[in-house]
Amino acid sequence: MKDFLKKFELYVGSVFISVTTVVVIMNVFTRYFLKFTYFWTEEIAVGCFVWTIFLGTAAAYREKGLIGVEAIVVLLPEKIRNVVEFLTYILLTVLSGLMCLFSFTYVMSSSKITAALELSYGYINISIVISFALMTLYSIIFTIESFKKAFLSKGN
Repeated sequence: MKDFLKKFELYVGSVFISVTTVVVIMNVFTRYFLKFTYFWTEEIAVGCFVWTIFLGTAAAYREKGLIGVEAIVVLLPEKIRNVVEFLTYILLTVLSGLMCLFSFTYVMSSSKITAALELSYGYINISIVISFALMTLYSIIFTIESFKKAFLSKGN
């Protein structure tokens, strides 16, 4: 259970990408071999894909796997580099927190529904809120870790 909680974005995202794959394959099969399509498959596939993208982004952020520019920072002395990292994580915490707030406001104010299934887009777009909430949480954790490294480690 502990492993699931540590990497739940990957597990839940895997379910969504699996559903996307099955629905698309099913729709291709029925279209070419049975000469009909299900009207709802595109909405399910797109919705699951959106969830996969945003959960994957949060997971990549947690693993520090997103692209960053370190060319100048690596040239700095270690103590200054640690302070720059700390300031960067403070900025990322603020930005991801604001994006979480803005995306929440967007989702709550939206009344759009899907065409075929007539479901609220809120079910799809809430993935944005969850992703930025997770990124904010991870940013806070990274900020605390970098603060300890920059200001509380021995030799400083």
